[in-house]
Amino acid sequence: MTTPVTIIGAGLGGLVLARVLHVHGIPATVYEAEPSPDARRQGGLLDIHPWNGRPALEAAGLIEGFRRLVLPGRESYRILDRTGTVLLDRPDDGTGQRPEVPRGALRQLLLDALPPGTVRWGHKITGVRALGESRHEVGFADGTTVVASLLVGADGAWSRVRPVLSGAIPAYVGISVVETFLFDGDTRHSAAAKAVGAGSLFALAPGRGLLAHREGGGTLHVYAQLRKPQDWLAGLDLTDAATVTARVVEEYDGWAPELTALITGSDTPPVLRRLFTLPAGHRWDRVPGVTLLGDAAHLRPPNGEGANLAMQDGATLGQALAAHPDDVEAALTEHEQSMFTRAAAVAADDDDMYTIMIGDDAPQSMLALMTGAEQAS
Repeated sequence: MTTPVTIIGAGLGGLVLARVLHVHGIPATVYEAEPSPDARRQGGLLDIHPWNGRPALEAAGLIEGFRRLVLPGRESYRILDRTGTVLLDRPDDGTGQRPEVPRGALRQLLLDALPPGTVRWGHKITGVRALGESRHEVGFADGTTVVASLLVGADGAWSRVRPVLSGAIPAYVGISVVETFLFDGDTRHSAAAKAVGAGSLFALAPGRGLLAHREGGGTLHVYAQLRKPQDWLAGLDLTDAATVTARVVEEYDGWAPELTALITGSDTPPVLRRLFTLPAGHRWDRVPGVTLLGDAAHLRPPNGEGANLAMQDGATLGQALAAHPDDVEAALTEHEQSMFTRAAAVAADDDDMYTIMIGDDAPQSMLALMTGAEQAS
């Protein structure tokens, strides 16, 4: 296959695709809106699943590099109630079934494995126009354009490529999340760090919860999860860290101080993230010369599968293109049908984690899920 592939978005899915294509000698260019690889913090820890994320990294030829990124001991978790009482404390069993790695380090591993110049930074896409004969013109915010013979939208929830294929628009799921970071936790935030433990913390109650991960270097990465309308905090200046922090911590009135410290002790300004989803079973009719992967194709609320699925999408698309060097449309059809099936299976098995975590029966509902999973394993 000599047709160059134009990829929009340098997230994990787009970069796995670019890397698998490179392994098979297929040229690709990735266009990314961010100005540089380190323009923003790249999320927290990812647990890499043996059934999708790991095979994707194997297809990319990066499994040894991935192993070097794994943070030992992070597969432990604990469940607390709002008083700080530990309801479940499961230590890491050392089997490494779902190893945790920093998302940013994994992304850098992928970037380092691509030829120089593969990723074109500072290219924010504004739209796509069909030109006929399977070709599409991509417009960027700086006024430049590029014509793609094979276009892949790996550009996330608010994909600018998706409208070429589908009229679906992400819908708010009723959950808002406020993200904080506490650095050097064991020294500077000892009570909060002790509450989090060695891996992941779920402190839960009806309508609200705190999810925290222990990252490298003692960093505590925290998500305050709240069932709220989409306009919650709409009247606040979200750049006013003190005011936003005060408003968020009000939602945890009466909670143990070592838990509320995960909000008030943040060493970074709080960041509000509203959660959206595409319809379950989202799919489209085949359009020549263009396809999607990852959240652009099957956005769901965070459930532990999103990044893994995106990487699997990228790997299987790259492999399909390599397997059908003279029939791009056959490769894209194979990719989409397998992706639709995978995404539908995950949606069908999705137990609405937010109902489990912060529904009316929290934290007992989460405790039942975790202890049931232990008994089944």
